[in-house]
Order: sequence, then structure tokens, then C-alpha cells
Amino acid sequence: MESPESSIRFRDCFSVRYIQSAALLCRLGYGIEQAGRTEPLQQVDLLRHEAFILNSILSTVAFLECTINELYADVADDAYLCEDEQHEALVATIRQGWANEKNFDRFPLIDKYQRILTLAGQAPFSEGDRAYDNVRTLILLRNHLMHYRREWVEIPLEGVPLPQEETTSSRFEKILRKHFAVNPLAEKNRPFFPEVCLGHGCAEWAIVNSIIFTDAFFRKLDLPVPYEGIRDELSSR
Repeated sequence: MESPESSIRFRDCFSVRYIQSAALLCRLGYGIEQAGRTEPLQQVDLLRHEAFILNSILSTVAFLECTINELYADVADDAYLCEDEQHEALVATIRQGWANEKNFDRFPLIDKYQRILTLAGQAPFSEGDRAYDNVRTLILLRNHLMHYRREWVEIPLEGVPLPQEETTSSRFEKILRKHFAVNPLAEKNRPFFPEVCLGHGCAEWAIVNSIIFTDAFFRKLDLPVPYEGIRDELSSR
């Protein structure tokens, strides 16, 4: 007589949790911005808005990190649930190629996606692909937020030429100004980064482009996306 099982094996999926969190926080930030159009906001409302937007952006990049790391873990541990023989062959090809890599965990985030596509015999994302370029910029933004270093920022007076020295604010403004609506709650004459940049528009841009990017990634591999079942929960407003 066989003895009963002593435990249940379980694998969590934090990528889904992170993108759900990012979308929820983005919607909450949007609600505060909408309220600010018709009524004055208290300081606590502005603080909540900042917390929602900031953490929505961080959670979006955490989603990107977890998505590729979870795929790696499932493939490496032979735990990926394949739908057919074609998927089994693809996963085996990736597993074998990945086994020959050294320090793959230390690869930059975006390079992990590119390397998996290469191992699978698929064309990596090209320079100029809009979602790919936007995700790379998003990762730069997240890295700056996570490893923030203080710097002087000059706001020129009216009629005074702009300072020539490039700052983080001027660099992000050059890259991001035309990508999304700026924060309507930012005070006038503030530098682009962080106050003007970090609004609902930025968080929404991050979520939308991250999903476009991961959709394209899994489509290239002909594998199902892990968040398909909760896609209707990912609205940004």
C-alpha cells in the first residue's frame, strides 16, 4: 500500500501579481488626477498620487523581470507545461542552449529576452522596434529611480538661456516628452524629472508598452502568455 503524499508542490507566478499591481496603482493615480481637475487636492492626496505612480512604474519593470525569470525557471527545471510536441521541442531547445550559458542570471534584463529568442532560433527584437525601444527606456528610468543619485538642477529665469550641462531631467525630457501626457498635478516651473514626468501618463505608457513587448516576445516563441487569464484586469484607467 502506497503511503500518502507528505507535501504538495507549488510554483508561484509573481509576474502576474506585479502587472496586476502596476495596473491597479495606475488606475488609482488616474483617479486622483481626475479629481484634481474639479477640486483642490490636499497634500495627502498628492503624496498618495506620487506613491501610486512611482510604484506602478517599479512594479511594471518587476513584471518584466519576473516574466523572463519565471520562464527560465520553468524551462531549466523541466516544469514548463507544454501544449504539444512542437512546444516540447522548443522548450527542450531553449533548455539545452541555456544550460550552456555562463552567468545567465547576470545578463541585463532586456538581453535575457533577446538571448532566449536567439536560443529558440527566432529573430531578436530589432533596433527601432517601438515597444522594444520603449521598454529599454523604461528600464533606464526604473534603474535611475532604484539607484537614485542626487544632482543639482537649474531652472532658468525668464529670458535666461538654458544651462548647457545635461542633467537627468533634461536627458529624460529629451527621450520621453512626446511619449505621454505629463503629470497635470505638477507645479509650474518644475524640472521635467521627476515631478512633470511621473504622472498617470508615464505609468500608463510603461504598462501598455511592457504588455505589447511581452505579447510580441511570446508570439515570436509561439508560447502562451502567462497573464492571458487576467488580461481584462490590466486596464490603466
